[in-house]
Order: sequence, then structure tokens, then C-alpha cells
Amino acid sequence: MALIMGIDPGSRKTGFGIINYVTGKAEYVTSGVIKLPEGDIAPRLKIIYDSVTELVELYGPATLAIEQVFMGKSAGSALKLGQARGAAIVACAAQDMDVFEYSARQIKQSVVGTGAADKGQVQHMVKVLLKLPSEPAEDAADALAAALCHAHTQQSMINMAGATSVRRRRIR
Repeated sequence: MALIMGIDPGSRKTGFGIINYVTGKAEYVTSGVIKLPEGDIAPRLKIIYDSVTELVELYGPATLAIEQVFMGKSAGSALKLGQARGAAIVACAAQDMDVFEYSARQIKQSVVGTGAADKGQVQHMVKVLLKLPSEPAEDAADALAAALCHAHTQQSMINMAGATSVRRRRIR
């Protein structure tokens, strides 16, 4: 594997994180939060699209790991979240990236060891797993956790297949 981008989509804040994952070791590359202005949804979606496109062009990740939509407090919130996800996915798909979706429970299980972990536990484990000097912002930590989840999932699949390596996205 190589560079993996994780995204924690949101209509007010969208977290992103990029890790380099090679032979079972994850290395932090970058992370942050795209803060979106108040107002109509269309300009906010454009900011997400443009920002993710810029990150992809700058760092060149091959894969996107993104959290699936869940039904939270209201259908309106879920729709806005879905639109934010869509903007991020299209930005990556337009750059020919592979896109993988994981549930919040899968991401937490992979990084913390329990699918019922809270945001603080996710932040702490991301800090530990990536050997960061401090805990990243909540949304950035969630994005990095999505990237780590993808790395762990792919590594598990390779191990189950009995492969010894991956080259050019092919199991050997």
C-alpha cells in the first residue's frame, strides 16, 4: 500500500488525514479540518470539493477511506452529511482514486478495539498509533482513524490470503 486519505465528512467541518502505510507500519503525513462557512449548502460543498481536490493533487494518495452515512438526530442532518460525503468522494473519484467506505463502528473497532468508543478514545489511539506529539483535532482524528481502518482491513485481507506482499495494488 501507499498513501491513504481518510475523510470525516461534515456540513460544518470536514476532517481529513493522510497516512503512509507500508508493510504493516503506518506513518503520519498530514491532517486537518476544512472549516466551512455558514449559509447555503452549495458553496460549502464546492469548498469541500475544491479543498479535497487540492489535497489529492498536493499529496497524491491512491486510496480514500470515508465514513458511511448514519441516521443521526434528523433526516435533514443525514442528507447534509450525505451531500458532504458526495462532494469528497467525487473529488477523489475524479482523480481516479479507489474509494472505500466504512461504518463508524468499524472504524472505532479497528483503531480502539471497541465499536462503542468515544471521540476522546479515538483521538488518543490515533495519537499512539501514529506516534504523534499531541492529540489531533476531533475531526482530523476521525479522518486519520478511517485511513488506519482501511490500512488494517487491507492488511488483514492480505494476511488471510496468505500473501507475502502487495505490489502495484496486487497481492503476491
